[in-house]
Amino acid sequence: MISEKMEQALNEQITLEGYAAQLYLSMAAWCDVQGLDGCTQFFHRQSEEERMHMLKIYHYLSEVDARALTPALQQPPHEFESVRALFEQVYKHEQKVTNAIHGLMKIGYDENDHTTLNFLQWYVEEQREEEALMRAILDKIKLIGDGPQSLYYIDKEVEDINAQAEAAEASE
Repeated sequence: MISEKMEQALNEQITLEGYAAQLYLSMAAWCDVQGLDGCTQFFHRQSEEERMHMLKIYHYLSEVDARALTPALQQPPHEFESVRALFEQVYKHEQKVTNAIHGLMKIGYDENDHTTLNFLQWYVEEQREEEALMRAILDKIKLIGDGPQSLYYIDKEVEDINAQAEAAEASE
């Protein structure tokens, strides 16, 4: 059993993860319209991953005799200024998620909730990886540039990153 405060905070995290899934799906659609196949595939995979993050919390709440709430989600944006602006928004969102996970950890420490702290360790590591990945993509965009002729190279870099991530997931 977990506290009501932790249950509420975990349900707020469900909302954040669900929004991320929808945001990345919207970004995939925008990339598709732009002809950025590598970025489209990348964001589809990211969207599925965020949905899985949300469902892990759903299942955890059930395991600890708490109630998961299905959130109403804010509609994500559908238009983006550029690929660079899109990835900058992703990076900021991942930082927001990281801060929320840290807030959950604080509640866990304050309440001496070792079960939830143990559960959340996976998210702590996942967020470190997510932020590093988005920062690496932004670094590549800065190196390549984000003009119209650079989009092909950016898309290929993101496609390679996506392929590496899929291969790593398959080997786990």
